[in-house]
Amino acid sequence: MHAEPPAQGRVGPFPEGLAGGLAYLSFIPAIIFLLVDPYKRNRFVRFHSFQCLFASAVGLVVGLAIRLVGWVLFMIPVVGPLLDFLVVVVAVLAAMFLWFVLTVKAVQGEWFRLPVLGEWADHYAGPI
Repeated sequence: MHAEPPAQGRVGPFPEGLAGGLAYLSFIPAIIFLLVDPYKRNRFVRFHSFQCLFASAVGLVVGLAIRLVGWVLFMIPVVGPLLDFLVVVVAVLAAMFLWFVLTVKAVQGEWFRLPVLGEWADHYAGPI
């Protein structure tokens, strides 16, 4: 992992940081940015788009795992539904916090890398 200078240029009509932050709105802008010029040629935007896609995939898997655990918890009388509710609330709050941090860091022009996912994003966003 190497230190990158903060994003300061422009890509299309947006500053680089804003385009990187927009990639985190959902997986849809991330995919669009990976397919459309001039965004697909900008390493900063590609990095954040890939990191968004990888984080979305992990979020989907974690969400499915939480649903499976929820079904098991619901079998426990009285406490099970409460535990399920608590797990879901904590997971949703954690996901919202992560989304907020990733978006703010991107808008600020930072190359904020999540463990493992950030390394993959860095690899796939490599030089064109």
